[in-house]
Order: sequence, then C-alpha cells, then structure tokens
Amino acid sequence: MNTQEKPLFGSVEPEVVERIGAAAGDALRKNRRLAVIGSVPILLAAASAEAFADGLPQQVVDVLNYALTLEHFEDSFYRKANGTDGLIPAKYRDLFREIGQHETGHVALLSWVLGSAAVKPPKFDFTAGGKYPDVFSNFKTFSTLSSTIEDTGVAAFKGQVLNLAGSPVLQTALQIHSVEARHAGSVRVLVGKPGSDGAFDKPMSKSEVLEAVKPFFV
Repeated sequence: MNTQEKPLFGSVEPEVVERIGAAAGDALRKNRRLAVIGSVPILLAAASAEAFADGLPQQVVDVLNYALTLEHFEDSFYRKANGTDGLIPAKYRDLFREIGQHETGHVALLSWVLGSAAVKPPKFDFTAGGKYPDVFSNFKTFSTLSSTIEDTGVAAFKGQVLNLAGSPVLQTALQIHSVEARHAGSVRVLVGKPGSDGAFDKPMSKSEVLEAVKPFFV
C-alpha cells in the first residue's frame, strides 16, 4: 500500500474494511456505470455507504437527497452547456467537460447510495424566469452563472457537515465537497475573480441555499 492509499483505511477496523470490500464488489456488479465513471476512491466511498446503508438515520438520508437535488441541478446545467454548439470557447471546453463529468458522477454515486429513497431530478429553468435569457448563448453569462452555482454548491456542502458527523457517508460527502471546491476555484479565476474570498469559506444553511436556487426550479 502506498502513501496515497493509507488515509482511506488507516484508522478503520479490519472487519469494517472487509465489509466495505464486499460492498465494493457488489457495487461493480449492481452499477456498471459507477465502475466506468468512478475512480477507486469514489467507488470505495460508495461502498462504505452501501456497507452501512441499512443503518443510515433519516437525517442523513435527507441531507443526501438535498445534496442530490443540487447535483441534479449542476449536472443538468453542464449537460445543456456542453451540448450547446458555439457556447464554450475551445480553450475552456476541456474544463467544463470535466466539471460536467464530475457532476454526472456525483449524481450517479448519491443516487446509488440512496437507492429507492433517491429524489428524482426536478425540472429546471436556467434562465431563472428570464433573468438570464442568454445563459446558453453568451459565454460570459454562462461562466458567471457557473461561478455562482459552484460557490453555492461548496457552501451548501459545508453547511451540512455537522449533520453527517459520525455517519459512514461523511467521507463520501467530503470527497464531493473538495472536488466542488476545485471547480469553484477554477471557474472563479476564469471569470476574473480571486480564487477564493479569503482564508475561511462561509457555509450556507439549507434554507439559504434553497432560497438562492429557487428561481431556477420549475
């Protein structure tokens, strides 16, 4: 085992590792999509949740569905943008294609962990009722909105950490959060903002996040 692998299982009891390993095998059999799009850490994170899924409290299920709703939002946003000819300049296509792939992976992961309890993707209006009518025809509008969406997603995950403390899915949430933070930093620089707003990010409550994204939900 190399040094990059140690943090995954370094402090986990052997019987728990066994349980997660068995679940990882089940993950590959049950969801080939995860096997294709998921890296080893993502697959193991999913397996750790699967291994204890029957014991997840309702509070954790609610938080994961809240996160899944936001991931559906981001996934749909980037699917539409990446599929729109002429919207994204060539030099930025790889960046937004990668972000889109990550969001698709997050949706697949959370949906699989939640199983039948997973929320269905809502319908979205990315013009926010006409506030951003050129979101998919003007790169400046699209990228500015992308930056706002990514910043909101990072703050949303941060605001729910305490609600996941002590649960087997905390590591999964933190893995998603760190990737979302990288997305946010990359897009912020692209639109001319500093990479961050300071040394400490502020979380957003669930009510604050839902109020912020409400105009985009049909």
